[in-house]
Amino acid sequence: MANKQQQMQHLIGMYIEETGKTEVDMKEVAKFAVERVGWQLATPESPLDRLAKEFSRAAREVMRHDKDTRRPYRAYHAISVPQGRTQLHLWIDIDKAPRKPMLKSLIKRREQMVGDGLQLTFDANHWNSIHPEEEPIVIPMDFTEDIQWRLNAPDEDQEVI
Repeated sequence: MANKQQQMQHLIGMYIEETGKTEVDMKEVAKFAVERVGWQLATPESPLDRLAKEFSRAAREVMRHDKDTRRPYRAYHAISVPQGRTQLHLWIDIDKAPRKPMLKSLIKRREQMVGDGLQLTFDANHWNSIHPEEEPIVIPMDFTEDIQWRLNAPDEDQEVI
């Protein structure tokens, strides 16, 4: 038996097949699922859970500036802590965080980047393989020069002469 995510993936394919659309609005897919197969709408999350997610989004956006370099840095970083069979997501302040949880957070973010890069490579390779008549799409994965360039670029508020 397919799990919920697999059922949803099947319905996305069904929607695309039936509508012939190549660009898909997921609200339309959701409406299709409700009307076409009687998919049950989700129970709304609790107001406290919703507010906690809003606080997480707000924390993710807090930027500070280094007192010496004046470069921006993210103030709060997420870490996952096992709690029974689930993961508890906690936030740490970079200016007060001990090394171990800060290292864990930074490594997790790096792993997310690697995962994104790997999937991007799979996607580009697939497109290239089904479009041999087209110029291949090559996405460089070495970000060293990009990062150096941005580190040395003028600040947004600095005039470029």
